[in-house]
Amino acid sequence: MPNPEDDDPLLTVEEVARTLRVDQTTVRRWIKSGALEAIELPHRNKRRQYRIRSSTLTAIVNGRKPE
Repeated sequence: MPNPEDDDPLLTVEEVARTLRVDQTTVRRWIKSGALEAIELPHRNKRRQYRIRSSTLTAIVNGRKPE
C-alpha cells in the first residue's frame, strides 16, 4: 500500500522562510525547539540540512497544528 507522505513535496529551510516571511535562522530555531517538524538530511558540513513537508507548511499557514 503506497504511503501518502511519499507524494508530499519536501521544502528547504529557505523556501519555508520565504513563504512565512521570516529569516532562515528563525525556521532553524523552530525546528531545533520542536515547534516545526522537519526531516534532517545526512550532512558533512557544520550546518545541518533540513526538509519540511509541504503539508506541514500548509497546516501552519492555515492555522492548524501539523498532523
